[in-house]
Amino acid sequence: MNKTKQRMLSLVLIIAALIGIMAACQKQSAQTTKTEGGQAVNTAAGGKDSIVIATMSETPTLSPYSHNATAGSYMNLLTYSTLFATDMDLNPQPELVESYENESETRWIFHLKQGVKFHDGSVMTAQDVKASLDYAKTFAEVSQFNNMIASVEVVDDYTVALETNGPSAVLLTNLCSHGNAIVPKKLIDEGHDFGEDPVGTGPYKLVEWKRGDSLTFEAFDEYFGGAPAIKNMTWKIIPEGSSRTIALEAGEVDFIVEVEAMDADRIQENENLELLSVDSTALNWMVLNNEKPGLDNENVRRAINAAINKENVITVALNGLGEVAEGEGASMLTGYSAENTDSYDVEKAKEYMEESGVKPSSVEMSIVCSNDTKKRAAEVIQADLKEIGIQAEIESMDLATYLSATVEGDFTAAIGGYTATDLITHVQGVFHSNSIGGSNQARFSDPEVDALIDQASATVDETARNELLQQIMAKVNQACPNIPLYTATSLRAYAKGLEGVEVNAGGTMRFEKCSWAD
Repeated sequence: MNKTKQRMLSLVLIIAALIGIMAACQKQSAQTTKTEGGQAVNTAAGGKDSIVIATMSETPTLSPYSHNATAGSYMNLLTYSTLFATDMDLNPQPELVESYENESETRWIFHLKQGVKFHDGSVMTAQDVKASLDYAKTFAEVSQFNNMIASVEVVDDYTVALETNGPSAVLLTNLCSHGNAIVPKKLIDEGHDFGEDPVGTGPYKLVEWKRGDSLTFEAFDEYFGGAPAIKNMTWKIIPEGSSRTIALEAGEVDFIVEVEAMDADRIQENENLELLSVDSTALNWMVLNNEKPGLDNENVRRAINAAINKENVITVALNGLGEVAEGEGASMLTGYSAENTDSYDVEKAKEYMEESGVKPSSVEMSIVCSNDTKKRAAEVIQADLKEIGIQAEIESMDLATYLSATVEGDFTAAIGGYTATDLITHVQGVFHSNSIGGSNQARFSDPEVDALIDQASATVDETARNELLQQIMAKVNQACPNIPLYTATSLRAYAKGLEGVEVNAGGTMRFEKCSWAD
């Protein structure tokens, strides 16, 4: 080879090497995460297409039918769809339904959207809807959301008729529930385990569930609502509140579902983070097992209620970010009444105990808690109950064990709560005897209350229904099956650059509507 050719070859090799180095540098630059003010910031060209979400509790199941857990409902919103969905104003809006008519007081016709696909590639038809609603009725955990449905009829491939047991004021709201999610009939017939392998028409598909650690999802590109902008999603289980905050600050997660109230100010002051605060319909209380000796006495329960300084509970458990709950329902829901409620009054509590005829020392109570916030609330309650002679223990459980114990009645007391979009749904789920073994964890049973709830559920006229709801509230406030504690402000925190974040008062958020800014 002559010298000229050698020089030319050397030049070509040098240019090739430089191009390779430049390409590598550009690639590294596009994917590098830099730190600004202690907050990791993604600098990938075109923005991120993934998100890491920190949540406090692990769902007990991925099935939409066999739970009443908030942690489970978050997962269900990703993978399943329902005939109707609750909007940001807590109103039911068609989701899998194109249009509908109410032919009579008891007959509803629903015309389904066409071309909706399940994750397995099959197309949803009326047969799937009928099979799903019939299947859902076999689960006690969600019975309050479908026990008004008498029958489901397939009219044609994309039309179903629902017959209710009577006039129903709650049907459309209840059809929004995860307990009425639509799944493939073929899989129901095959005995598919939806708890491990969720197959629905939702915006995301499950990729992997690492028990106790994380759940990973990928976008369902054939989602009928349009392919989500965020393609990859990981939910990390981080039980401890401050650890979730630290992870967000360090850029290890992008979003916190349950913000530690003690860290709210710190998050708000961080210029790289956003804090969203929403008034919530979630009512938090101490559930009392009304079947246990002592706790089966109304005056004992009212004594416990009057003995608790709920302002202190809010200060200690929530850093003051909540409102005292007086009645057995969320005060922001139409039909609420505070009639027959008790305020904090230790002397009145002692009078109730005296009237009960029950010795305080005989009341056995172990307060079950499934997270740090509940435990802090229980510690205040424990100290207050000593003032009236009741010795309470505090017991910690993981969420799945907690839910199992409270549903089965294997407990005396537990810190919990209930979220509903309207008061009729609330009283059905919490106080109707049909919901014992489901969301009626207090195991409260009163035939007169049952009859009033049934009457209210069948009353379409809003004014008349609200009058009935106020009667119900007065009766359950008097009975005091649960000890109302507070309504908490719903907090969400996330990295700046995440757009489309909306949360309604019921805690519902649609991640498929979110995206990262370019």
